[in-house]
Amino acid sequence: MELRIDRQALVPVVQQIVDALVGWIRQGRVEPGTRLPSIRQLARDNLLSQSCVVEAYERMVVQGVLASRQGSAFFVAVPRPVSHGSAAELGLAGSGAATEGPLDSLPLGRAGMPESWRESDDLRYAIRQVAGTDMAGLFNYSTSHGLPALRQQIVKRLKQQAIAVEEQQVLTTAGATQGLDLIIRVLLKPGDCVVVESPGYSNLFEQLRLWGVRLLEVPRTPCGPDTEALERLLDGHTPRALFINSQFHNPTGSCLTREVAQRVLELAESHGLIIVEDDVYADFQERTGSRLAALDTGGRVVYVGSFSKTLSSSLRVGYVVASAERIACLARVKMISSLGASRFCESVLACLLANGAYRKLVQRQRQRLKRDMSAALQALEEVEWEVFGKPVGGLYLWARPKACDPARVRMLAERLGVSLSSTTAFSPAGRASDWLRINVAYAGDSRALAFFRACALPDRPQAF
Repeated sequence: MELRIDRQALVPVVQQIVDALVGWIRQGRVEPGTRLPSIRQLARDNLLSQSCVVEAYERMVVQGVLASRQGSAFFVAVPRPVSHGSAAELGLAGSGAATEGPLDSLPLGRAGMPESWRESDDLRYAIRQVAGTDMAGLFNYSTSHGLPALRQQIVKRLKQQAIAVEEQQVLTTAGATQGLDLIIRVLLKPGDCVVVESPGYSNLFEQLRLWGVRLLEVPRTPCGPDTEALERLLDGHTPRALFINSQFHNPTGSCLTREVAQRVLELAESHGLIIVEDDVYADFQERTGSRLAALDTGGRVVYVGSFSKTLSSSLRVGYVVASAERIACLARVKMISSLGASRFCESVLACLLANGAYRKLVQRQRQRLKRDMSAALQALEEVEWEVFGKPVGGLYLWARPKACDPARVRMLAERLGVSLSSTTAFSPAGRASDWLRINVAYAGDSRALAFFRACALPDRPQAF
């Protein structure tokens, strides 16, 4: 079996082995129970170390792709039984929006990276290092503002994005979700109204509603929020804040341009508006983009970041950047509501940032996403789908077939084993849309490509 390993690529060899074998199993429709080449044989045929093959096989066992038997033999695993409930009903859809479909279908509309992309080597090393140097401290709460070593690393990373702040302006949180929750609690009161983007981040809408906040919608364009529509909203209402996902927007994948960013800041200044800038996909960007926090001179921007998207959804570490006064208020509510964040998680992340492992990790992720985005755009162009803004990177694109009834799109997805995001998830008002969030990390799968083609064909009986 030839795996075509590229030893010059940023993607680790072990992960390349996993990707190649998973692709072979899925695209070749390999029957459950099929025996894979032995560790020694696969290593010899591809000039690999046996330790790399062992780790790749073990990862695939954990993922449920392979099963192991006595004597170090590995076989294609029997698929898990299909649940009759949707992933959303079982609470397994992931962040961002519910997906519709059985658990073994291709999660084309899912938020976040595939589990097979997670790399454990650097994380395992950081955990060992932290445990060996500060075992006693790991059992204590972190400080109210967060671990000083981590906040110092965050300040350094923000400077690379042209955001100059001091350590006392940074508050660590248990992911961006807690950061947004704290901001809503501190800066808003029930009955306030705020402006949110449409389409936009569904979980944010629910957080705001939970606090009794009214939502005003501003359309999202490929360049950011529609500033003319935003100006009309501000003239007719008195919203307290604008929530904006600036770079690699969820779900459209679009990025804020400098011209739009400057106009948004002008409107915020003239109308006394607080801007909450959600930038959780910042590390997927190769170059410094246009960020409101970098352009802000009036202290109106509250900036939210996270490491959960790139590193691990379980190692939940995010942060909020604002004036020292606002951060002090947020820290107080943080301690009342949660008694602080995980010192262990913060220590591990600080280690990964300090030793350079995190920087190299996101470089590899960018390379993979850039390749997958290009391939997805090419595949959709070939079947003449409409793509919103044609993103240059990140996880998502927003697309729809030009001439296919939405009900038929859903039917084709179900037949072909593809799970789509909910039709209403990205609308603040819960309106149905025929646009689909496509996670490019899954778009190269044979099931996704078949789905794209099927939706572009004339409406007639199809053979599957």
